[in-house]
Amino acid sequence: MPVLLLLQFNVKCSIAAAWEVQRAVHTLTQLHIITRQIQKSAMELSRLVIGFGLKKSLLDAGRSVIGVQLAAYARFKGFESRQRRHYVKLAEVGKLEQPKVQGKYETGQLILHKVFGYRGVILFPWLARVYDRDLPNKKEGTEDGNFNAVGKEVKGRTHTFYQVLIDQRDCPFIRAQTEAVTFLGNHESSRSLYAIPGLDYVAHEDILPYTTNEKPALQHELFDKFLSYHPDREPQFSAQDTLKAWQKKNHPWLELSDVHKETTENIRVTVIPFYMGCRESQTTSVYWWRYCIRLENLGDLSVQLRERHWRIFSLSGTLETVRGRGVVGQEPVLSKTLPAFQYSSHVSLQAPSGHMWGTFRMEREDGYAFDCRIPPFSLESKADEPATPNANT
Repeated sequence: MPVLLLLQFNVKCSIAAAWEVQRAVHTLTQLHIITRQIQKSAMELSRLVIGFGLKKSLLDAGRSVIGVQLAAYARFKGFESRQRRHYVKLAEVGKLEQPKVQGKYETGQLILHKVFGYRGVILFPWLARVYDRDLPNKKEGTEDGNFNAVGKEVKGRTHTFYQVLIDQRDCPFIRAQTEAVTFLGNHESSRSLYAIPGLDYVAHEDILPYTTNEKPALQHELFDKFLSYHPDREPQFSAQDTLKAWQKKNHPWLELSDVHKETTENIRVTVIPFYMGCRESQTTSVYWWRYCIRLENLGDLSVQLRERHWRIFSLSGTLETVRGRGVVGQEPVLSKTLPAFQYSSHVSLQAPSGHMWGTFRMEREDGYAFDCRIPPFSLESKADEPATPNANT
């Protein structure tokens, strides 16, 4: 296997278009990952025309790396002119490792997210049941059935996910909420929701492991509290007692147990529900859940999410319908270059269980509109009330 380099590059020029830079660097270095920074700059400068001199400088710079298979974490810091001279600078920031087909990644493994492109580090694994409505249901290799699926039983298959700490330098450029892990306050009367920034749940197949000599290896306020550096180990970071205590104390509200997937017209929807706890008053008990939704465009044509339509059933016997424009105040476009979007939201019931299902109204770039199914998923409560997360346990 060739060595896979993780690169950072800066470009300076007088007349440039970021899309041309992206395509040229793709051709020269066979980049597998382009960060949100260059894509953001690309959209801002897409109407400009690249000069021949920049193309030539890119070719000259690329000759030294042609023939080497590269996967890059690219950081674009803008264009500026300097006496009509053009510069391209490539700097190695790490090396990609061979992804694991079998076995689990260990705590402390540095990773790139295969879809969203951010840097992160694995804290610990979760073993989840995945209910994929696109797969045929076979008896072998299955665990149990999901009987909440409307008109269809779906078998759960065991799959590994990871709790990941996100590098805060990448948070502004991720098409996913980086404060998606929320919890209730300690006090029974509290109606507040709190969030821990920079936590994510990542499927095993979305992990690209890498190593780096950068200092610091990752920027997050919990990184040094949770992990310690050991240069003679592999991976070089290992769990401190603080991380182990934090995981044990906050297991109820962090735990990932069920994942639901379904694809409509090449739009794949993944839902992960989490129980958050119960708030009681003199007359009622209100049960809270958060749910994380990821939409991914598996096709070639761009698609925009226009509307959402939810059906929420409670064990108390109520059925609620919710309609609205977009999601979390956005109408995201899923394109070939930016195929995925992830967000989180919350739901409450006056019963300990229920389930949800619905559709997203999508509009394709050719004008074709369709309803993308949201797979039905259960809302199940737990006996223990989650504790307030605290990294200083």
